[in-house]
Formats: sequence, C-alpha cells, structure tokens
Amino acid sequence: MAFGVFDGLHEGHKKFLKDASALGDYLVVVISQDHVVERLKGRLPNFNLAERSNELKQQDGINEVVVGDEDLGSWKVVEKHRPDILALGNDQGVLKEGLENKMADFKWGPEIIILPSHEVNK
Repeated sequence: MAFGVFDGLHEGHKKFLKDASALGDYLVVVISQDHVVERLKGRLPNFNLAERSNELKQQDGINEVVVGDEDLGSWKVVEKHRPDILALGNDQGVLKEGLENKMADFKWGPEIIILPSHEVNK
C-alpha cells in the first residue's frame, strides 16, 4: 500500500509507485481526499480527486486506487485492506509517525518501508 496526493503525476511519483509496486504482488494506492489535502497543505489540490484518481489508474503496476479516509488519523483504509507493506516516501515523515503510533492496533503487523527519493539525472 502506498499513499499520496498525486496532484499531477511527475517522474518522482512514477518512480515511487514503481518502487512500491516492486515490493509485492498487489499494489493499492491510497489517494488523499481534497479536503484532507487542503488541511495538510493549506490549499486545495490543483486537480480534484476524480482527476487524480483517473490519472493513477492509467499507471502500470497499480492494481487498485482507493480514496483515503474522510478523517485524518482514522486509518480505516489500512484496516480494510490489511496490507503487508506500507510504502512511504522519504518526505512522508508525518504519515510515518502516525502509522507508527497506530501499529499496535494493526493485528496483522504490516511493515513500514521508506522508499528512496527520486533523483533527477543531471
């Protein structure tokens, strides 16, 4: 399972998704709801939820795109899908901290893996 806003897919997103896909045999991508993005970033995303979701569904290696939780920190989407691996970008420290605080409640014991950042070829 991977998480993100994905507000206009760029090469960094594509590398992150490719790396996340390589961690297992089924990748669920959780996309943040517009009001959650506004709360986290202080602004609405450039592309609405449907547009961002449709763009993700066009990408290779993604088996399922799901909408993130209505409420930050509820983790219902994680509990519903019960992934073995929670793939995070190295810039998702707040998300990592929230997941770590919730890990004891996840009875199946998923592993958090921090993926390396995408480096632009110079």
